[in-house]
Amino acid sequence: MLLNKKLTFLIISFTTTVFAQTERELDSIKNASTNELNEVVITGQLEPQSIKKSVFNVRVISEKDIQQLAANNLNDVLNQYLNISIQTSGEDGRSTVSMFGLDAQYFKILVDNVPLVSDTGLGTNVDLSQVNLDDVERIEIIEGSMGVTHGANAVTGVLNIITKRKSAYKWDIDVSIQEETISDEYNLSDQGRHIQSAKIAHNFNDNWFATIGMNRNIFEGFYDDQQGKDYMLNDGTRGYTWLPKQQVVANALVGYKQNDFNIFYKFDYFYENVDYYNPIVIPQDQYPFPETYFTNDNRYISNRYYQNLNFYGKSASQLIYNVSVSYQNQIRDYETFNYQLETQEEQNNSRETYQSKEIIYSTGTLSNILNSKKVDLQFGYETVVENGFYDGSAGILKNDEQQLTDISAQLENYDLFTVAEINLTNKFSIRPGFRYSFQSKFDDQTASSLGLRYLFTDGFEARASLGKSYRVPNFDELYTYFVDTNHNLQGNPDLIPEQSTSYEASLKKGILTTTGFKLNNTFAITYLQVQDRISMVLSQVTPTQNYQYLNIDQYAMWNFSTTNQFSYKNWNGNLGLALVGISQEIDLAALEVSSKDDFLYSFQFNTNIAYNVPKWNTLFAIYYKYIGEQQQYVTATDSNSNTEFVLSEMDSYGWMDASIQKNFHRNQFNLTLGARNLLNVQSVNLAQGGISNSVHSATNSSVLLGYGRSYFLKLSYNLNFN
Repeated sequence: MLLNKKLTFLIISFTTTVFAQTERELDSIKNASTNELNEVVITGQLEPQSIKKSVFNVRVISEKDIQQLAANNLNDVLNQYLNISIQTSGEDGRSTVSMFGLDAQYFKILVDNVPLVSDTGLGTNVDLSQVNLDDVERIEIIEGSMGVTHGANAVTGVLNIITKRKSAYKWDIDVSIQEETISDEYNLSDQGRHIQSAKIAHNFNDNWFATIGMNRNIFEGFYDDQQGKDYMLNDGTRGYTWLPKQQVVANALVGYKQNDFNIFYKFDYFYENVDYYNPIVIPQDQYPFPETYFTNDNRYISNRYYQNLNFYGKSASQLIYNVSVSYQNQIRDYETFNYQLETQEEQNNSRETYQSKEIIYSTGTLSNILNSKKVDLQFGYETVVENGFYDGSAGILKNDEQQLTDISAQLENYDLFTVAEINLTNKFSIRPGFRYSFQSKFDDQTASSLGLRYLFTDGFEARASLGKSYRVPNFDELYTYFVDTNHNLQGNPDLIPEQSTSYEASLKKGILTTTGFKLNNTFAITYLQVQDRISMVLSQVTPTQNYQYLNIDQYAMWNFSTTNQFSYKNWNGNLGLALVGISQEIDLAALEVSSKDDFLYSFQFNTNIAYNVPKWNTLFAIYYKYIGEQQQYVTATDSNSNTEFVLSEMDSYGWMDASIQKNFHRNQFNLTLGARNLLNVQSVNLAQGGISNSVHSATNSSVLLGYGRSYFLKLSYNLNFN
């Protein structure tokens, strides 16, 4: 509270003068001799600019890419991109992203520059299947430390989803339906994936714009070798390999613009219901009547509310300003019930809110302060007030007397940052940056960066950067307390933030021939080091084995990658290669055992190619990604029952998607046919039965990746008129 009082006046005063870079739409940069793809990007920039002018390497996933894949959520898209891995849980249906071997806590997901709330905090560990892509204009990805501009936890990079905020027509009405198999399982009633969406956008006049939309996504679950919810035999095969879920997304936006002033309000609502069907079937004595059977099942119910008020523009003195104020609330309920198999009825339903996150967030910058072509100076702020809650009935929180208890805590940070972009010449630019974060729970934190860009006369572009960032412990790491006969797992309120340092260098070359052939080649090297990494380790051996989150591990990563984009007439495509080496020193303090810190390397390859047939108004596209063998040290027990580290190896695999997209009837109708996971990947084997350090010795034999080869059909109707 003392921190709040000291900073309240500072924040209020600063908010009135410090704003963010404008997000106004800009036309593509016109340059007859351009040798690159001319997307205009905003993420991490002082003002919207072409990729060529950006100090950072920015990857853009266009609306066209999303449409070709018939992607409904982020999970559908990111499978095909280098250095990105999708982790899926068969227990609760969640899908999260991993980059450079670090999980989703180190990678920040934004919507219109505002971090999206998740179960564990702000912007990180976001369930990708809960991020709808219906109204998305493009997705921008920056790899590397972004701690200066985006604060805590942006260690490996950020992903910014840019939504549509205008229409070229007075009325724009879009309706679509999508049907998809789940492996070879499909029918209209209880198998497959069924998606419906609708959106209406309207320009009331030159100043006012509004849009409203809704999406419904029903995933009926993947049976595989399981027998579904009505199976009565107690042989462990009841239920689903992938859990059934229902999702509903509703959104609305109202925008106003007048000259150089813009303001919009956006509201998103997300609902999800995930059902878990217990494989254990319990007989129930009904003597003298026949025996009946029931199960103890449960479901997870999530509700997320997202509100964002944003205003941006340019003052008379040419200052570029933008302020965002948002409120987000994510609530996760846990419902238990008895399922009577004979009658297929639920009984004794009990529902409680066991987890919630409430976030008040604001950010802003003021750019073009010097109104100079040589130096662009930006000042910014970020404020976060996070209220977290876990109900004791979830079974993971106990007090010192081993009694179930509720945990409620508030985490706050108030940040100030500044960035300068200095054009020493027309070709050479430097970009220093610094952030200071006032923390309520931890010691104050800092982040810093230095970026360099040089444009050669022969079309080469060189970039280099140094970044220092941090990751703050999440709610689980701080407050978990779970004790039973087999476990003693404890959070640690004394944890300190992790510190990271990253170095990046890249060289890019663009070629444009007289025949119209365009090629962009990029080669990049990245080194990342994480100190004081948080891990759950064995902290006590006797009289009981206790595990606790501690700042004890070390992490380092090398990444060598190349991306190659081309376009020629009706052809366009991409080819990417990456070699990633990861070193982790895992320390089991209580046993005085540590893993080796060798660099373990894995290879990745991805490519896509698309061909447009104008005569048919049809586009053919195919995507492929290869993940080579991955290694990691995991805990195991030797013949003398001593704990040791052994090398675990996960098999290589490939992932392929393909689609055919056709427009007809004056482009009002769009039909997309395609297939996901053509190579029919479901899981991959592990030589030692586990890929990650955990409380238990490694015993798993596979990692869940997909639900097999699936086919989809999507039909969209667009009606637009003035």
